[in-house]
Amino acid sequence: MLMIEVNGLSKHFGRLAALDNLSFQVATGEAVALWGANGAGKTTALRCLLGLIPFVGKVSIAGLDVAKQGKAARRMVGFVPQELTFHDDLTVTETLTFYARLKKVSADYDFATLLDRLQLKPHIGKRVGDLSGGLKQRLALALALLADPPILLLDEPSANLDIRARDDFLNLLNELKEAGKTIIFSSHRLDVVTTLADRVLLLEAGKLVVDAPPSELEQRLGLPSTLHLYMPQAMAMMALDTLQAQGLPVHLNGRGVRVQVVPGGKGSVLKMLHEAGVEIDDFVVE
Repeated sequence: MLMIEVNGLSKHFGRLAALDNLSFQVATGEAVALWGANGAGKTTALRCLLGLIPFVGKVSIAGLDVAKQGKAARRMVGFVPQELTFHDDLTVTETLTFYARLKKVSADYDFATLLDRLQLKPHIGKRVGDLSGGLKQRLALALALLADPPILLLDEPSANLDIRARDDFLNLLNELKEAGKTIIFSSHRLDVVTTLADRVLLLEAGKLVVDAPPSELEQRLGLPSTLHLYMPQAMAMMALDTLQAQGLPVHLNGRGVRVQVVPGGKGSVLKMLHEAGVEIDDFVVE
């Protein structure tokens, strides 16, 4: 069964084409990544799926036309934005209660199971402002899961998380996928995409250029062999040492490192750095 159908989706901001005739489908229980550099159209696509901005084309969520039945369609979706906004003085319990009322969640909803599943139970009495970034991300996911929607949309779910928190959060999402949730998420990180996605939709300047499983991505792309990795200076030095130890031609480039890789080797470089604890802010392939 198809949970999401997108046909001819286009969105312009003035003369800028943020999305250009985008079409794809997502089946029940599938995890699909919107992958691409910053500005590729990933967040705009998610906003269109939610019916938050007007667009050209057709978007259906669980058979509901988003343009005509937006409110009903949004009830089928839990959304985790990239920028999390909470009332910092409320506790975790108070936050869940507040949003449950907004969403008109049943009074007998099983909050205990949700808190256990997301490992939030030990923190229910804490102020949200005192939570770590990883716990805030879990709380955002808990809010998205209120009323048990069949679809989850996440915008850059690994943003602002350290390596351990990111891995823990991706494990949670994989568990939800295995439980039958349909997931669409945006990311510019290849390691996140390959960990969670069944399919990858590569966007460039608002156009869909590749729709493939992660295992076929590099072969389908035919990417050039220079990888620019952007990261803080301390991380750049770690990356330099890690890649030089593997005999790769790597150089500092002012905002990170530049590395030459053999065809098909970009994923292995990113995986190598991930395993070494190097956090990459962004990357560009040339």
